[in-house]
Amino acid sequence: MTQGTTKRMIIMLIIAAVLIGGVVWFQHFKNTMIAKAIKGMANPPQTVSTIVAKESSWQPTVDALGNLRASQQASLSSQVAGIVTAIHFKSGEKVRAGQVLAQISDAPQRAQLAQLQAQVGQLQAQRDLAQTTLKRDEAQLKVQAISQAVVDTDRANLASIDAQLKALAEQINAQKAVLDQARITAPFSGVLGIRQINLGQYLAPGTAAVTLQALDPMDIDFTVPQNQIDLVHVGMNAEVTTNAAPGQIFTARVIAVEPQVNTATRNLTVRARIPNPKGQLLPGVFASVRLSDGKPRDYVTLPNAAVAYNPYGATVYIVKDEGKAADGKPKLTAEQRFVTTGPTRGDQVAILSGVKPGETVVTAGQLKLRNGSPILINNSVQPADSPNPQVPNS
Repeated sequence: MTQGTTKRMIIMLIIAAVLIGGVVWFQHFKNTMIAKAIKGMANPPQTVSTIVAKESSWQPTVDALGNLRASQQASLSSQVAGIVTAIHFKSGEKVRAGQVLAQISDAPQRAQLAQLQAQVGQLQAQRDLAQTTLKRDEAQLKVQAISQAVVDTDRANLASIDAQLKALAEQINAQKAVLDQARITAPFSGVLGIRQINLGQYLAPGTAAVTLQALDPMDIDFTVPQNQIDLVHVGMNAEVTTNAAPGQIFTARVIAVEPQVNTATRNLTVRARIPNPKGQLLPGVFASVRLSDGKPRDYVTLPNAAVAYNPYGATVYIVKDEGKAADGKPKLTAEQRFVTTGPTRGDQVAILSGVKPGETVVTAGQLKLRNGSPILINNSVQPADSPNPQVPNS
């Protein structure tokens, strides 16, 4: 091999080595930059709002919505068919228990009653005669003027008449009951609704003539979630408000609690009674109910917005201090934690377990977070956190 050939080979090897080294360095540089880019894109710092969890004293309360109903209500109707011959009420009138409201034609029944009463009179006369005859024959028997058989016949005759009188008395009572069914009466005191019948109208049995409502007191039915059942019991007081009587608070008392939970809604039905002497409340009115009972309790309290409710449980994000970052600023990360929630109050929710007083909790921006996500805090805007929020005037 000549000297020129050797020199060319050395130059080619050097060039090949430079090219291979450049390719290897470029691949390493590219992989490093891609890794840094992916790392930066995978978990960039997220800006969130936070709040420090603290204990608050809560008065146990239950807020519910319900509908008012009359404490007694009925749709009045006749028990027998016939023509309406008299109406003794006006629509919207107050009536007392037992007051006759309407009369159905009962002439045939009254005629039959009169006939039965006439038969009673005839039998009573026969009884008086039979009793007189018995006394006379008993006196004659003592002097043996007549036989014992005659006295026995007198006694049997008197017993037969008494049996007939008893049977007639039962028929008369039955006939009077039929006459009572031809009258529509008020079963309790209250306020009548709008009249549904007219004079001369044929009324079939069960046809509604008018409604009757007892408006003092009133009842309100409402439901309570199963996690608040322990806060409700018979005899406790409640406050009722409705836009049908703006600015007024009515005092109610729980009179009944349904002994089972509705399996569809997991709610318990409760009934409370409200005095209504002025008649301000009417059946069907929609109202809000607040029940308060027991001593105040201390709860760790957070805004409702801080809690994420999922099918597998409620969670919050806790801010963890990981020391100092490279630029000297605090290194903060998010830690997801399961919590047990309790009662709510306005915009707040009680945390029974999972968060301790003094821990910093994320209140906004949770959707961007996962365990270990770096975070930046900006508390310039905070979610609603009022225990008693008010609707702003429009």
